Amino acid sequence: MTIKYVCKHCQNEIATINSSVTDSQLGLNALSEQEKQDMISYDSMGNMQVNICCDYCYEALNANPDLLQYNSPLQ
Repeated sequence: MTIKYVCKHCQNEIATINSSVTDSQLGLNALSEQEKQDMISYDSMGNMQVNICCDYCYEALNANPDLLQYNSPLQ
């Protein structure tokens, strides 16, 4: 199974993991069920995508919090 970390704002791929790891090794076991539903998706091959915020978007949103009112603030 491949695990991809993708920025939820700019859609840039941040990292890809191609080895067998557990949810606890990734820290995903610390998420609530709602957070898991919001952040994690699977494709038809069983690969996981974790939607997070990249450093660039994090800095941009911190500097301009009014951008959060838009669906795609940084595209």
